[in-house]
Amino acid sequence: MRNFQNDTKALALNTATLGHNLPGYGAGWEAEKLVDACAERGFGGITFWSQELQTRAHAIGNYTRSAGLDVCGLCRTPYLTGSDAGSDDAVLQSIELAAELGADVLTIVTGGTHPGTKGLVDSQNHLAERLQNIAPIAEQHGVKLALEPLNPMFGGNRTCLMTVEDALNICKKVGSENLGIAIDVYHVWWDTRLGETLQNIPPTQIFGYHLCDWLENTTDMLLDRGMMGDGVADLLAIRRMVEMAGYQGYCEVEIFSERHWWREDPNLVLDTIVERYRNYC
Repeated sequence: MRNFQNDTKALALNTATLGHNLPGYGAGWEAEKLVDACAERGFGGITFWSQELQTRAHAIGNYTRSAGLDVCGLCRTPYLTGSDAGSDDAVLQSIELAAELGADVLTIVTGGTHPGTKGLVDSQNHLAERLQNIAPIAEQHGVKLALEPLNPMFGGNRTCLMTVEDALNICKKVGSENLGIAIDVYHVWWDTRLGETLQNIPPTQIFGYHLCDWLENTTDMLLDRGMMGDGVADLLAIRRMVEMAGYQGYCEVEIFSERHWWREDPNLVLDTIVERYRNYC
């Protein structure tokens, strides 16, 4: 397993950690200021959110790379299932934006239960059908698609994939090389079968690994994620499983924290991330 105590090259920031994913939150830093702050601290990459790019995706991507960082991802496509599912045109726009930014991976949070259905099977089948049309388009644009399974508490309105196994089954159905998975500690820390699930997958199918922590007494299922080391997730054990499956990519810190970290000075947040990454992850 990789040793991060003196090396932050594999550390990436998801800009949601500074509140940039929701209007009205965060310090309002321009993308260039955030890139510079990450570069100064030795981060290796950044994942942006669509809404903060506006019409500047190409310029922001170039600036990020000129600072020595990779654009490791873009969040995210519109939902593909559920009552709030986005149109094909909206999905295409997100793919084009990822390509313009130069992002390696576009994250997919699937959306919830397909209208008129119950349970998960029909929704997952609908998801696979949409992905069979979407994946080739993304491939033409040089974009990988990462299915992110969510904690079961998000079932119904945000996801129809509750486990990594669910996501891998969809990948098998679709059969596209540019379709893989993103593994987020917040969503998988509870899964006692995670190691077993990851034992026999192709090492190239994991497109992302996301860091945070699960607070013992979380107060909001969406906006109260913990900083690494503040919760009950076994971070080292999870990374060991992921790396044993062949993943050697970025460890991307993604923390939604409306009442705590989004209210702190971003410099303090970034410094804390580096310290926790070296000692807990």
